[in-house]
Amino acid sequence: MMEVRFGMAKNLSADRQSNLEEMTLRIKEEQLVLAKTWLQTGEVKIYRELLTEEKRFTVSAEYEELVIEKKIPASASSAHEDVPTDVIRIRLSEEQINLTKHRVALEDVSIYKQQIEEIKRIEETLKMEKSIIRISGSPPVIDESN
Repeated sequence: MMEVRFGMAKNLSADRQSNLEEMTLRIKEEQLVLAKTWLQTGEVKIYRELLTEEKRFTVSAEYEELVIEKKIPASASSAHEDVPTDVIRIRLSEEQINLTKHRVALEDVSIYKQQIEEIKRIEETLKMEKSIIRISGSPPVIDESN
């Protein structure tokens, strides 16, 4: 707080007395200036992770074989049935199992940035100066503000 006194100044030089005859007192106030800046608040890393899984399958496979049986006729043997004495098996063809893998899309992941506006309340106390006039004694006062 600054206080300036006007009136009869005793013990002051003539130069300083003339400086006190007229003075301008600058009244100030605080004003608020809003400014916005971008601040990085987080970071995101996006990547794909490869997971592996072991799968087991049971599949039937057929094959074709040539069977050669050597039999002794019933007339040559004492038994009534044809009894195989020798069997030869030769594999001619078989099913071959082929395993092929192909990729199938499971999902599409969209990645984008979005700006969202939100309202924030900011409270700040501003200071303002005010001129106050105090009169000592009883001099005549003339108000010319009207």
